[in-house]
Amino acid sequence: MALRGRLMEGEALAPYTWLRVGGPADRLFIPADEADLAEFLADLPEDEPLTIVGVGSNLLIRDGGIRGTVIRLGPAFGKISVDGVTVTAGAAALDANVAKQAARAGIGGLEFYRGIPGTIGGALRMNAGAYGTETKDVLIEAHALDRQGRAHVFPVEELGYTYRHCGLTGDYIFTRAVYRGVEDDADSVTARMNEIMEKREATQPVREKTGGSTFKNPDPEQSGGRSSWQLIDAVGGRGRIVGDAQMSELHCNFMINRGEASAADLENLGEGLRADVAREFGVDLQWEIKRLGDPA
Repeated sequence: MALRGRLMEGEALAPYTWLRVGGPADRLFIPADEADLAEFLADLPEDEPLTIVGVGSNLLIRDGGIRGTVIRLGPAFGKISVDGVTVTAGAAALDANVAKQAARAGIGGLEFYRGIPGTIGGALRMNAGAYGTETKDVLIEAHALDRQGRAHVFPVEELGYTYRHCGLTGDYIFTRAVYRGVEDDADSVTARMNEIMEKREATQPVREKTGGSTFKNPDPEQSGGRSSWQLIDAVGGRGRIVGDAQMSELHCNFMINRGEASAADLENLGEGLRADVAREFGVDLQWEIKRLGDPA
């Protein structure tokens, strides 16, 4: 069976990320659909390095690029369907679109996705959450392919979810998710989503080249109840610049590519803040942005 997707050699990855940085992939494959992806995986050598990327909203690819094969799920994985209060979404569906479609169907419980940049695949991989709700709270099951292209279905209880973490190994590629919301008034759900977006636009640099929250919030017992942005602010991190990378003046847990930043600029900015916070407060900030690839 011939592949129907696109397989590209030495493809630059920066255009596939929101931070717009990063070197090339040895190979980039964009499958035509799930069957095409399964066929590709079945033929992939066991020792071939494999990396999965989504829309690149929470991703920092280093300047040297990524060795082996990178898979990016395309439009065929972006379908969303509704049945009663059950919502099924492909892994490439934007979180915001899932929230909006649920709202139109009079389904509540998924409106927190309206304020999360990224795709369902990424939400599944990191248990994405906001405004008091996490993916695990509304998820019924996740569908995935393993490294050999075999299909699996994982009930939410088997995914080992904790704060911003999924216990399923990275060898599995999520293809779609099934959620259960609650029956609600469409206008009320939409009003709550609009409130989320108003808060987000007032407090986050949503119109910049950014990657969302840079660091996870630390354990309150270790941080004295301070969130990541408060710790960064306390060490003078708000607005800090390295090369053409900057911590946002609006929300200092967001990194910005001001236009010509390299991945090294961004990573060095973040690592410098981690060192300052560790020295000043004894708190080890953990990256929420996923960093992949080799240095230049």
